[in-house]
Amino acid sequence: MPFKSLTDFIHALESAGELVRIRERVSPKLEITEIADRVVKSGGKALLFENNGTEFPVLINAFGSDRRMSMALGVGDLDESGKELDRLLQRFRSPRGSLVGKISMLPVLSRVGSWMPKRISGKGKCQEVILKEPDLTRLPVLTCWPADGGPFITLPVVHTVDPQTGIRNVGMYRMQVFGPVLTGMHWHLHKGSARHYELYKKLGKRMPVSVTLGGDPACMYAATAPLPEQVDEYLLAGFLRKKRVELVKCLTNDLEVPADADFVIEGYVDPEEELILEGPFGDHTGFYSLAGYYPKFHVTCITHRRNAVYPATVVGIPPMEDAWIGKATERIFRIPLKMTVAAELDDLHMPAQGVFHNIVLGRIENNYPGQALKVMHALWGAGQMMFNKILILLGGEINLTDYRSVARTISRTVNPARDIHFSLGPVDILDHSSRRFAFGSKMGIDATGKPAVKTDSAGADLPGVRKWIPEVGEIKDLQPGEGISLVILGIRKSRKGLIREAADTLWKSGTLGGTKFVLFVDEGVCRLPSGDIAWIAANHLDPERDCFVIQGPEGKGYPVLFMDATRKTYDADGFEREWPNMIVMDDETIRKVDEIWEKLGIGTRIPSPSLLYKNLVFNIKATFI
Repeated sequence: MPFKSLTDFIHALESAGELVRIRERVSPKLEITEIADRVVKSGGKALLFENNGTEFPVLINAFGSDRRMSMALGVGDLDESGKELDRLLQRFRSPRGSLVGKISMLPVLSRVGSWMPKRISGKGKCQEVILKEPDLTRLPVLTCWPADGGPFITLPVVHTVDPQTGIRNVGMYRMQVFGPVLTGMHWHLHKGSARHYELYKKLGKRMPVSVTLGGDPACMYAATAPLPEQVDEYLLAGFLRKKRVELVKCLTNDLEVPADADFVIEGYVDPEEELILEGPFGDHTGFYSLAGYYPKFHVTCITHRRNAVYPATVVGIPPMEDAWIGKATERIFRIPLKMTVAAELDDLHMPAQGVFHNIVLGRIENNYPGQALKVMHALWGAGQMMFNKILILLGGEINLTDYRSVARTISRTVNPARDIHFSLGPVDILDHSSRRFAFGSKMGIDATGKPAVKTDSAGADLPGVRKWIPEVGEIKDLQPGEGISLVILGIRKSRKGLIREAADTLWKSGTLGGTKFVLFVDEGVCRLPSGDIAWIAANHLDPERDCFVIQGPEGKGYPVLFMDATRKTYDADGFEREWPNMIVMDDETIRKVDEIWEKLGIGTRIPSPSLLYKNLVFNIKATFI
């Protein structure tokens, strides 16, 4: 069932007991973030901040659970839309040679036609109020984290069109607010709107841009979906909501936007204009994305509906609200991925700790030698899967969300010298560990085979490790009692070549006890939960550069994969790019939220998640040094 407005969705959340109204005065600068971070990570409800110093309430964490994400898409569970899409695609794939067969497709085509977006005449609800003098500072735009470059619009639905074909692109790109009528437009190198920008630049024309906030949550979700460029995002929204999206023409440009949006911010980007330094920004990787130069977006008009609500989200150390948006994408698009890219793919899962692209788990049918390797390369060549850094393929009936079973299977089946594969290619521009901006390596792990090299069930000789490598402090050995052949070593990396030297020494000394995988991390990381260690390690690896296998001459002796997931510096690693800081809240904001917590009506006070990571952050800046 489609929602007529964001307020309609809020009422549905409230009726389902999934929303808390907060009437205490809370600032959009850092305080809303700190409250939301605590609530999201504790599995709490959506929050509506009604008293934030502006005339517009702020809705946050609206999508932060399976139930609320399902409600947003109008389904009982997140698998439902994926299964329906599968049934629809199967109808189109079935042979229709006879006249009767072709006629039977007419109702299906009619349904698809009913989901196509449609322009309506006149003004929409989104244009009930027209600001005579547009001013973004009237909106409760969040400053999310202490080292952010300023306030950012975090759920903008950005509309552009190809100047040659007129085909629309709808995407979601953060927007830093620099003044009443100026923002940055942070569209990534590989995105559709960035391609449109380059086309306008070649033509020497201004680029019209319109941004919507709010409206039916299905439209907000569609802006994040990994669709092919020629597929209209509002067709997907129509499929999800089972009703076409009605569009209206903007007032100061020729773009069309959903009539039911809460806000419309109209304007343009001039490709001939100098870029603006945008950022830093506490990003979904859990680390700051550093400042860079991006196009300026000039606002020409702002309209909104009466009683508009400002939607926002906060990203940072996972899990955050975006994890459930990613889960919806995983469930909806895994079947089209199977049908069009890899027929062997039985299931796909993107753990929250992998921040969408760093870690992906797949389950496949493995019927012939090299099939897993074929699937790896097929997936790395499929749309936004090109950003994946670590891809682990398993066989059988394993539950991909049972991470301990996944780890045990990898430990049992993988021969590090035979089943680990590396490839170079594009990576996400937010990948801070890659050898170059937007270019790095990928690691594929084939865990589909039969049991490989046996390991010593006794695990590593931990006192022996410290004896041979005095720079090693903390050790986490998951093998004894778990069957997970992984040792994690917290190390003080004080000189060049230390990691390789430590790996050689440990292998030759025999202290690893048959362990297959050794992960080096910075001091303090070992004390974190296993999920956090995986999150940090995946962020810190350029796999082909930082991972290596050691085994005896001519393949004799057991092979071990060593992984260097420590911070990279110029002095110790020759790393020339800036290394970003982990995102944590400042002490003053934590203290302030602690003081007002009892007045918020959320329940028992939840400690700040930032406290868990404070010992890993040595300053409050965006960069580590």
